[in-house]
Amino acid sequence: MSNKIVSISLKRFLLIEQCPASWKSLDLYIFRDEDVVFYVGQSHLAFARVWEHLLSGFKGHSMVGRFVWCNWPKSMNFTIELMSSQSEQFIDVQNDLSASERLLIQKWSPCFNVSLNNQPTPIPTSYLPANAPFRRRQSFKALLYQAERAVKAEDTKLLLENME
Repeated sequence: MSNKIVSISLKRFLLIEQCPASWKSLDLYIFRDEDVVFYVGQSHLAFARVWEHLLSGFKGHSMVGRFVWCNWPKSMNFTIELMSSQSEQFIDVQNDLSASERLLIQKWSPCFNVSLNNQPTPIPTSYLPANAPFRRRQSFKALLYQAERAVKAEDTKLLLENME
């Protein structure tokens, strides 16, 4: 059984163009910040599905994707978690993909999951709702550039702290 969980900031996720081989078995995903889970989903390739949400958010076809872009650049620090329904934490539901997703929804009550979620968590007031207008409509390339610069700045800061 694989207990692998990938937890990565959105800004770092955006810089990964191809799904790493070790992530291909991960079929569940979570969009979250430090305190709130925004969305839980499933896909046979979670990495690709997260990208679909992000790209569809520009066109309004994904509520969670649109939420990410409406809250840019603050959303750069959201966390993407990828995990496997075959891990030990889902053994009580026989590692069934849909049942594993349902378990995560019941555990976290995500803001944007309305199915299987009796009490979705309200969107924190520090964020704009997904139906808010974009603050600054930018090209996807410009957003990637911002993410790349933020990652470089973060890495430089860590490097300098470790040198002290």
